[in-house]
Amino acid sequence: MLRKLASTEASPNAMASSHSSSPVPRPGSGGRDRFYHKDRDPSPPRCRPVRSLPDVCPKEPTAGEGRGLCDGPSVVAEHDRWTVYSSKVNLPAALNDPRLAKRESDFFTKTWGLDFAETEVMPSFYLPNITREHFGPYLQEMAQRERIHERCKTICPNKDDVDAVSSITTNHDKSRAELEQVPKIFMKPDFALEDPATFNTVLPWSHFNSAGGKSSRDVASSKLLQEKLSHYLDVVEVSIARQISLRSEAFFHAMSSQHELQDRLQETQRAVAILRGRTAAMDRVMCQGPLRALRTALTRNNCVKLHNKLKLMAAVHQTQPTVQLLLSTSEFVGALELIATTKEVLQQELQGIHSFRHLGSQLCELEKLIDKMMVEDFSMYARSDLNRSLREEPQVLEKVHKPNAVSEKERLESLVFGLLRQRKLDFLDIYSDEMILAAKTIVSQCVAESVLYIEEIDTEVVTKLADQMRLMTFPQWFELLKIVFETFILFLQRIKATLNVIRNVVLEVLDSNQKNRLLEEASLRPSGQESSRGSSFLQGEAELAYLTHEGLFISDALNEAQQQHVAVQDQSSVVGSRIQPTRTEAAGSESGTTETSVSSEQSFMSGENMMPTDLELNRVISSIQELLHVASDVSHDRCVKVLTARAKDGSLERLSSAEFVCLSQAVEGFVRDTEELCDRHSVSLRGALQSQANRFVHRFHEERKTKLSLLLDNERWKQAEVPAEFQDLVNSIADGRITLPERKTPGPDDRKPTEFLLVSGQKYAVVGTVLLLIRIFLEYCQCVNDIPSIATDMLTRLSDLLKHFNSRSCQLVLGAGALQVVGLKTITTKNLALASRCLQLVVHYIPIIRAHFETKLQPKQFSVLRHFDHITKDYNDHIAEISAKLVAIMDSLFEKVLSKYEVKAPMPSACFRNVCKQMAKMHEAIYELLPEEQTQMLFLRINTSYKMHLKRQLARLGVVNDGGPQHGLVVVDVAFYTENVQALKSLERLDLNMAEIWEQKR
Repeated sequence: MLRKLASTEASPNAMASSHSSSPVPRPGSGGRDRFYHKDRDPSPPRCRPVRSLPDVCPKEPTAGEGRGLCDGPSVVAEHDRWTVYSSKVNLPAALNDPRLAKRESDFFTKTWGLDFAETEVMPSFYLPNITREHFGPYLQEMAQRERIHERCKTICPNKDDVDAVSSITTNHDKSRAELEQVPKIFMKPDFALEDPATFNTVLPWSHFNSAGGKSSRDVASSKLLQEKLSHYLDVVEVSIARQISLRSEAFFHAMSSQHELQDRLQETQRAVAILRGRTAAMDRVMCQGPLRALRTALTRNNCVKLHNKLKLMAAVHQTQPTVQLLLSTSEFVGALELIATTKEVLQQELQGIHSFRHLGSQLCELEKLIDKMMVEDFSMYARSDLNRSLREEPQVLEKVHKPNAVSEKERLESLVFGLLRQRKLDFLDIYSDEMILAAKTIVSQCVAESVLYIEEIDTEVVTKLADQMRLMTFPQWFELLKIVFETFILFLQRIKATLNVIRNVVLEVLDSNQKNRLLEEASLRPSGQESSRGSSFLQGEAELAYLTHEGLFISDALNEAQQQHVAVQDQSSVVGSRIQPTRTEAAGSESGTTETSVSSEQSFMSGENMMPTDLELNRVISSIQELLHVASDVSHDRCVKVLTARAKDGSLERLSSAEFVCLSQAVEGFVRDTEELCDRHSVSLRGALQSQANRFVHRFHEERKTKLSLLLDNERWKQAEVPAEFQDLVNSIADGRITLPERKTPGPDDRKPTEFLLVSGQKYAVVGTVLLLIRIFLEYCQCVNDIPSIATDMLTRLSDLLKHFNSRSCQLVLGAGALQVVGLKTITTKNLALASRCLQLVVHYIPIIRAHFETKLQPKQFSVLRHFDHITKDYNDHIAEISAKLVAIMDSLFEKVLSKYEVKAPMPSACFRNVCKQMAKMHEAIYELLPEEQTQMLFLRINTSYKMHLKRQLARLGVVNDGGPQHGLVVVDVAFYTENVQALKSLERLDLNMAEIWEQKR
């Protein structure tokens, strides 16, 4: 405390400087009341309007404290009100914080929100813009006085001031010296006698006797200590008194200023009381009535909102009974739409209503129950629709017998609408499962119905369907197969009709989504009328929003008013266009007058957010087409079961060609019908038929090949008569009909068999095997006509058959196998010529067969036609070998006969006679079998061989063309040979050129 007094003494002018705003004493007047007083303006004072400071730190509401329309600061009310002193934060300190840049986001965003940002404060329109020119007259008036004052103060300083300064300096030095006598411990700011160390220092008890007795020395010491402390006290008090005396003038000046301030405050208080009275009168006369009207309007608006809310609650309260009513009439879409609308209203309009706290969960459970009901109902519909009679009832039932009942088509549309709305896009899987079960049932029913009319089959003994089908005869089983095919066609037609109804529903939904998207895009472009309507709303509601808003910014009030306006419109639209139409729809369903498809589409348009996307709907459409394909495949698979069950014991392989052709035609017709109906190329039934066809072709080929082998093994290679039916067969081939003609019953007018087969104007001497071979390869061609799918396999088998005929005939004739197989004594030239002619007939028909097969093959299969080229080459080689064999026979004869030839009389010689005889026999054997051209060519080759052997013999005998006797004899023999050969039929113009037998002269 002593240090504080010392510091106060060190700065004696501190208190005076703090009152620099006090009035300045007049130099000409004396006493304490000599102050300058500012002259008052005689004009009446202008009162500025009282403004309330902004509530930068809003008052926190307390429990039980309500807010009215005007709970802000009021100049009328006399009770305690909020002022800047009620603020919990020192606003100037917060605004002048040197770390404002760092705490700006923390402090202001915590109070006013994240959207707060400092903005430039607009200057007040009621305060003038003060510039230096406003102070110009005052400065000019006071400038002269200031110059005189400064000059006087410089030239002649005040004597009192000089004395005062000197006395103050002297007293200051004296007081400092006295204060230095006081110990420093008393000047410490933490001086406290409670501290033992401080107490012992100030009162040194060690100087007193500790024995407990009071001696004269102790009394003297205590008196001395008391006097010393009293001296210190006097020094301090004197210093304090001196300081007070030095500041007495400033003290009395402050007291006088305080009295004047009190007088002014009293005047201000009286002015404020008058102002409050006037303001209260203005409030009573001008403000209370309009504010009461505004409060009444606000109350009315609140009542309207409350009424709408109660109506909405009443509509929501009727949701569950309405949903049950809709479900009783299978209006799943309307029920789901009502549930979705109610849930949306509960989340937006009626959020927080205690009485509806459980309604949301109840609606969710009800929605799940409806989902299960729709799935079960769709499954039951699919099962009943697929198991209805396929022949007696139409594809999709559109008529009902009861007056208020819903048709099956409308029921299906309603189910599909509901399933799509709930995004149950797997409902097609349910239909697929039911379809597969129905397909299995169709086969069982057809077999059971067919077995009822067959007495030979006891169903109690033979229980399996496959065994029952195998016990049927082919006509019975084939009739069953045709019934199965017909039933499956009707089955696929019904499935396609049902899927078309589902596809139409999906397309309607897709079109509805696109329309809703266009409406949304159009609603995003507001018109000028809507803009003007919004501006008029803002203009009409601005005053009410300002007066009723409880926040800080008027923009928040306008935004809140806009949101309330939009909420009212949304509420009316929700109540008017969603819940009420749904209830009306339920009532209409009860009376039996609703249109299911129309109401469903409207529900879809209103519940568009629940709808699948366009991509999902397109996938559903693709799934519908795939489901139709699956139906086609399932039908084919069931028919394959029927086919394989019959073919298990090989009965289909034992069918005749006609029966298998009938089977093939029936299967091809069914496949063609299903492809047209379902636009699906199913391969299972065709594959099964192809497998059976391959087995049939194998058996067919083996039978023909075995038959041909037996015919060849029994063939004696003699010319056979040609029945008229074979000639007709050949003629039909020549006319382009590569088919087997119908067998004619023998009658009295039948033609007799002919000796030759006439083909394209040529006569063919043939054996009986070749005639049957022609019929066999026509059977191959007929099978290809009836079953085009086996063309490649049949071509390969036919090629094998032709090769087998070529190789086996070669073994039997050229290889002389017929000697052991048939028992021929020898292979004659007639046998060889007949075999050659038969081969030529086959070669004639190979191009015709090739052309026929070419029409039945795909372009990529043309490579298999090369088999015919190889076969043609093999046959031509075989024919050439037979011709060479004929020439070789004569060649060996010439070598044997001419080796004994001698040039001597009589002429013609016996050797030449024998040669001519053998030549005549050869001609007689082959003339009627081979064509004239081939006969000439063959004899030319024989003549060449004869000339070669004759030339060699003449050379050995040394006979030359010298005109001698031997030459003459040879010429006679040669002339005889030439005459006899040319005498043969068709060899008259044959040029033998016998001059080549002679050696050329060198």
